[in-house]
Amino acid sequence: QIQLLESGGGLVEAGGSLGLSCSASIRGGSIGLMGWYRQAPGKQREMVATITSSGDINYADSVKGRSTISRDDAKRTVYLQMKSLKPEDTAVYYCNVWDYGTGRYYWGQGTQVTVSS
Repeated sequence: QIQLLESGGGLVEAGGSLGLSCSASIRGGSIGLMGWYRQAPGKQREMVATITSSGDINYADSVKGRSTISRDDAKRTVYLQMKSLKPEDTAVYYCNVWDYGTGRYYWGQGTQVTVSS
């Protein structure tokens, strides 16, 4: 069983920057793919960025060039740095982690990011 604790959301002006972090508490097992997703009001949840345990990274086109995902496996933490934020980046951001031990994905509780114009 994994519990994910997210932090770093908040209100930021357009053009600003924001950093999110997500720490996984895990008993045994090991973490594979880690990622960030977001869901804006009235829209489906979408992938923002993912990073594999070997460091392969994938970004959504909408955030490519403005975002950086990274992970610290010793801390079991995944980070998302976003810059040049736009009002359309406003959403609840969710952390997502694959646990090899249980063979399933886990979701964080979500953290609100609001970008004001």
